[in-house]
Amino acid sequence: MTAACSAGGETEADNKPSKASASAAAVVAPARIEVIANLTGCKANIRLEAEELREGTCHTEQGDYLITTFPEEKYKQTWLETARVYGGTYLVGSRWVVSAEPKMLEPLRKKIGGDIQRLQGFGPAPSPS
Repeated sequence: MTAACSAGGETEADNKPSKASASAAAVVAPARIEVIANLTGCKANIRLEAEELREGTCHTEQGDYLITTFPEEKYKQTWLETARVYGGTYLVGSRWVVSAEPKMLEPLRKKIGGDIQRLQGFGPAPSPS
């Protein structure tokens, strides 16, 4: 039995979050904007649907954030490589990325899982002082 299974015998294939923690629920339902948004307490406004990705925006009292999901891991990796040019900090999960102010990422991680990744931008490094 894996950590994503509940005491009731559900498996990842059931794709139904039950009494599992929010982190386990994120593993049960990866790459669904609507599920991620619900777990974070918002109703996502879908702003882009393409073959390689979907994007939805969330507006909460804590702040706004963008949820991007991908049909395959390779599309997420390409997105992250492109985002590296701009730098920034993101919450990254299985076939999804959340873009938000850095102060929001840890509270979101506690709800949906994933890893916080800081991407370094390209360009000249600051000179030593």
